[in-house]
Amino acid sequence: MIFQGRSRRKPSGGLYRRHRKKRKYELGGEQVLTVIGDRKVKKERMMGGNYKIRLFSDKYANVYDPTQKKVLKVAIKSVLENPAHVHYVRHGVITKGAVIMTEIGKAKVTNRPSQEGIINAVLIEQK
Repeated sequence: MIFQGRSRRKPSGGLYRRHRKKRKYELGGEQVLTVIGDRKVKKERMMGGNYKIRLFSDKYANVYDPTQKKVLKVAIKSVLENPAHVHYVRHGVITKGAVIMTEIGKAKVTNRPSQEGIINAVLIEQK
């Protein structure tokens, strides 16, 4: 479990005494690393009755082509670059800011796929 409550340490380095146990709303969700593959999603309930659609894997992306001013659904071939982590390219993890190779060229991911359930990107280099 990922705890997102207050730290047990004071700025001086001393410890705060716990006045209660951890609460359900203080727990964070597990990190989802979106990869290339058959579409796999999961709907999770969040605070306030809202939902997040967790995207585990997908092989298509909605790519915006600025020259044609159109959005195209294209297949993802590979992950070329990912500034989020050095090993994400090797594992094929898609996050916001990642550069992916598609059928029509290189595209940069503009959304957070693991939290929105879809991959949106902008074409940066055509084939």
